[in-house]
Amino acid sequence: MNKPLATMNTGKNSQSLLPTKTPRNVLILLCLLYLLLYIDRVNIGILAPLIRADLGLSNTQMGLVFSAFSIPYAFFQLFGGWLADRFGARLVLATCCVIAAISTVLTGLTGGFISLIAARIALGFGEGPAFPTATRAMSAWTPAEKWGFAQGITHSCARIGNALTPPLVAGILIFASWRTSFILLGSITFLWSLAWLFYFRDDPKTHKSISAGDLARLPKPAVKEKTKRKVPYLRLARHILPVTMVDFCYGWTLWLFLSWIPTFFFENYGLNLRDTALFSAGVLFAGVIGDTLGGILSDSILRRTGSLLIARRSVLVLGFSGAALFLIPVILIPDLTVSAICLSLAFFFAELIVAPIWAVPMDIAPRYAGSASGMMNFGFGLAGLVSPASFGYFVDLTGSWVMPFIGSILLLLIGAILAARLRPDRQFTG
Repeated sequence: MNKPLATMNTGKNSQSLLPTKTPRNVLILLCLLYLLLYIDRVNIGILAPLIRADLGLSNTQMGLVFSAFSIPYAFFQLFGGWLADRFGARLVLATCCVIAAISTVLTGLTGGFISLIAARIALGFGEGPAFPTATRAMSAWTPAEKWGFAQGITHSCARIGNALTPPLVAGILIFASWRTSFILLGSITFLWSLAWLFYFRDDPKTHKSISAGDLARLPKPAVKEKTKRKVPYLRLARHILPVTMVDFCYGWTLWLFLSWIPTFFFENYGLNLRDTALFSAGVLFAGVIGDTLGGILSDSILRRTGSLLIARRSVLVLGFSGAALFLIPVILIPDLTVSAICLSLAFFFAELIVAPIWAVPMDIAPRYAGSASGMMNFGFGLAGLVSPASFGYFVDLTGSWVMPFIGSILLLLIGAILAARLRPDRQFTG
C-alpha cells in the first residue's frame, strides 16, 4: 500500500510546491524539454495547410504524415523506459534531443510525401524514449509527495509549447518560409541537449551543487542503485495495462487537438493562416491551465485524504467527463465562437488528466518508474498511430468533421469508465 507516500515530509518544507535549489533547476530543464519537444511535434499541424499546398497532399496523406511520428514513438515507449532504467537519464535524454533536432531540420528539407513521412518517423525515434526517461529523472530529483505537481508543471510546459507554436510559426513566416521554421526550431532543441549534458547528473549525490537539505528530501534509493535492478517486464506490464488503456483513450483526443484543430479552423471556417494561428493558440493555451491544475488538484486531494485512490481517480474521471461534454456543442452548433470556446474547455478538461495519469505509474512501480511510464505511454503512442490518420480519412470520405469528433467523445466516455477502476494504491513490488 502507498499510505506512507501520502504522509511523508509533512513539515514546513513539504508545503512548498516548488523544489529547492538544484532540484528546482533540474525541473526547469525538464520543463524546457517538454516545451521544445512539443513545439517540434506540433509545428507540422500548424503548417499543414501550407505543406499540403506546396507538396500537393490530401487530408488522408496528411493524416498519414501525422501518424508516421507514432510508429516508432509508440514502441519506443517500452524500450525507452528500459533505456532510462538501465543507463540513466543524462545520456539517453541528450541523445533523444539530438535525434529530434536533426529530424526537425530534415522536415524543413523534405521534397515530397515519402521524405516527409521519413522525417516524421525519425522524430518519433527521437521523442519516443524522451518522456519515460524524463519521468526516470523526475522520480530521482523530486520528493515523492510532489510527483503529481512535477508531472503537472512539466506537461503544462508541453502545452505552453503547443500554445506558443501557432504565433511563433506565424511570426517566422513573416520573414521566411515554412521550411526555415523547421530548421530554426530544430536548432534550438539541439542547444538544450548541450545544456542537459552540462548540468544534469543521474545520481543527485554526485551533483556538485546539491545540498544536504535537498538530498534529505529526495527519494531513496539513489538512481545508481535502481538502475542495476533487473526489470520484471511481464509482471510489470500486467499491472500497468489498465493505465495503458486509459492513456489510449486520452491520447486519441489529444492527437486530434495537436494534429487537426488548426486545419479544422482553416478549412471548416475559412480562416486565413493568421486567424487560424490565433484561434488554435487560444484553444491550446487552455491546456496549460488544465495541466498545471490537474497536478496541483491531485496532490492536494492526496494530502487531504491520504488516499491515492481518491486523488488519482477523481481528477481522471473529471477530466474525461468534462472533455466529452464540451466536445458535443462543437458537433451540434456550427458557429466559430461556440466551437472555439467549447474546444478550449474540452482541452482544459482533457489536460486535467495528464498529471495524475503520469503519476500513476510512479505510484504503482516507483522502483521501475521509467519502464512503467513507458508501458503506460505506449497507449498514447498507439492512439497516435490510429487517431490522426483515421481523422483525415473520414474527413476526406464524408466531407465533414462530425464523425471524427463523435469517435473522440465515445473514447473519452470509455476512458472515464476505465479510470474509475484504476488501482494506484496497489504498489508493484517486483
